[in-house]
Order: sequence, then C-alpha cells, then structure tokens
Amino acid sequence: VDWVVDAYTRGDVADEQMSALLMAILLNGMGRSEISRWTSAMIASGERLDFSSLSRPTADKHSTGGVGDKITLPLAPLVAACGVAVPQLSGRGLGHTGGTLDKLESIPGYNATPGLAEFRRVTREVGCAIIGQTSELAPADRRIYAIRDVTATVETLDLITPSILSKKLAAGLDALVLDVKVGSGAFLPDLEAAGALADSLVTVATGAGLPTVAVLTDMDSALIPAAGNALEVRLAVDMLAGRLMAPRLLGVTAALGGEMLAAGRLAPDPEEGARLIEEAITDGRAAEVFARMVTALGGPSDLMERPDTCLAKAPVTLAVYPETPGFVAATDMRALGLAVIALGGGRVRPTDAIDPAVGLDELAGLGDLVGPGAPLGVIHARDRATAEEAARRVRAAYRVEAEWEPVRPPLLVGRLGEW
Repeated sequence: VDWVVDAYTRGDVADEQMSALLMAILLNGMGRSEISRWTSAMIASGERLDFSSLSRPTADKHSTGGVGDKITLPLAPLVAACGVAVPQLSGRGLGHTGGTLDKLESIPGYNATPGLAEFRRVTREVGCAIIGQTSELAPADRRIYAIRDVTATVETLDLITPSILSKKLAAGLDALVLDVKVGSGAFLPDLEAAGALADSLVTVATGAGLPTVAVLTDMDSALIPAAGNALEVRLAVDMLAGRLMAPRLLGVTAALGGEMLAAGRLAPDPEEGARLIEEAITDGRAAEVFARMVTALGGPSDLMERPDTCLAKAPVTLAVYPETPGFVAATDMRALGLAVIALGGGRVRPTDAIDPAVGLDELAGLGDLVGPGAPLGVIHARDRATAEEAARRVRAAYRVEAEWEPVRPPLLVGRLGEW
C-alpha cells in the first residue's frame, strides 16, 4: 500500500494500473487495517500542518454532502467566535450535492486556494479560514480521486474513508466532527450505508490519534430554502446577520458546533456548546468573524451589509406552482440537486464551469401548504428555456397531497463516538 500510493503520486505507476487496482478494491473491498494504511500513505504523500502554537484548540467539520446544506459557512465563524479555531479544508460539488468551495467562489475576490502560509495567518488572526485542499496536503488524494471520478469507483466506503481523512489528519487538528447525511438529498441516502461510513470514519480517525465524533443528520428536506451557490451564500449571510431564521439550519449548526466546543473543552457537553453557538448568532460575534475572514481572503468588505450588490444575480426568475394545491408530503432532494446542475449551478464533468447566480430558492418544506400564491420554489436561470425545464424537474421532485399527517423525521438521526 505504501509503495503503490507513493509510486502513483510520483508518476511511476500508470493511470491504467491504478484504475485496475481501484476497481479491484471496489469489487473486493479492503480490511480495516488496509484502509488505515491507505489513509496513512496518502497523508505521507505531502506536508502535515501544525497549529499547536495557537492559543486556542482547533477543530474541523466534514459533511458527506447534501442539497441546500451549507452549514460550513455559518458554522466555522460561530465556533471561532466561541473560542475554537477552525482551519477548514472543504471540497467542491460532488454529483447532485453542492460544494462549499463553489459557494465561496461565488463571493467576488474570495481566494479559496491560498498557500499554506496564508491559511495559517488567517486562521491565527481571524480564528477560522475556509479553503480548498492545497497541493501540499495529501497530493495523492487529488490524483487518485481524479481516477476514481472517471472509472466509477467513487462510491465505495473503503476509498471514501481515506479520501476524507487524509486531508483532515494532515491538517493537524485537535478534533474532528463528521456530519453524515441521511436521506434523499444525501450522497449516501440509505441509513445503513451512512451508518457504515460513519463507523469507518470514526474508527480510522480515532485509531490515527484524532478524536472524532460522527453525527447522522436528516437530508430528506433542505436545511435552508435554497440550492445554488450565490443563493446559499446570501442565506448564510442573512442567518449570521440575524435577518433569517432557518430552524433546520440552526438546529444542525448548533448541534455540530456544540460538539466542536465540547471537544475543545470550551463547553462541558455538546448541549451546553449548542446553547453557546446560538448565543454567538444573537450577539453578532459570528457575523463579525465571517466578515473578517472574507476580507482577509480577498473578498468584499461590505458583504454582510450589502450582499445583493456583491453576489451575482440570474436575469430570469420563475415561480413554480404545483398542478393542484395541497401539502408537501415528500421531496426528492436528489432531483432538486440535479435541477440545479441542469441550470448550470453544478458540474457534470470536473472541468465544467459553474454559474454562481443560478439555482433554486424559496423552496417549500415538508408539510408546507402550496398552491396559488405559495410556490414550490423560485427558479433563478440564465434564460427562459432552462428555467422552464427546471420548473418541470421541480414539480416532479415534490409530492403534494390534499391532507398531510404532521410526521417529520428527526433532524438528528444518530451519533457515534465520544470525546
């Protein structure tokens, strides 16, 4: 394992040979010790960061991906405002799920790929920095993932675990919180598969010396009523500024932030940590931290005050109404994510350009009454034709019934690990 990961990173093993190995792993699997060794080999391919000189503990969060799920944007400044430094390494969109880096790059001037020195400086001075994987950290993962993406070997837990953890372990963290999504909008919609991934991640990370907890959260409904890059940034900004109350987003953000504060010993338990996170929204501290981070990484200084002038807007908007009025009984979140991709807000191929302005907002949630004057959502598009095609997809993604029994799935599905 050590040899092949190193040799492939250096170019001594050809893409065709690595493709064959990855397919063998997909078909036959690896043992837990092999997964751990694969993770270690990818870490060893690059540098390891050290934040031990900071005067505060460090923690990070990783989400397995969802639709309308931009928890990282408010979470990092909230946790930093409460005293835990967050050197956040995030990724781009994967399939129907959105990517944090794509959201941040919809902010004019924001540098999502600075060097490690700049990453350290912003983390030290602001308390948090959200950037993408650099070429110095786990470069083997970047090369191997590119092959996985074109050989249909992405969706195997044995390769997902090293891909996620190699970057996190290389970042020199004190603790890691995993947000493992479950439901129609998740990367792994099945509870059993999501639980298996959570168990693999927690076991390998703790075995490598990184205290880790996984929280399984519901993704059968959007956490915020939007899906799209600039649209999600706008709602995250409004939440931090106190202009938006999104109960689902706040609930998951507070739960994950509470875990991070408990891990950093700045709260006696996750429940008290969640209460401190909610306080940081109310008193405006997190909004100030977010504004400083954006400015420090090249973004506009007035994003919090004037998001409408800073963020791109699509020229065409179209409200989508159901064929018959009623209550939202179910939502196919994956279909909504694919609608955003069809609008140009995501990638079909890794080389595709993303339109930051397009997407969906004002999305109806489970149990909402929809009909005349109450749309399923509003489409933001470049032209009328793509807007009308997206409207067809949105209608098909919702099941509307005349009556609805108020049975909502729990927002927090489960938890693995201990601090």
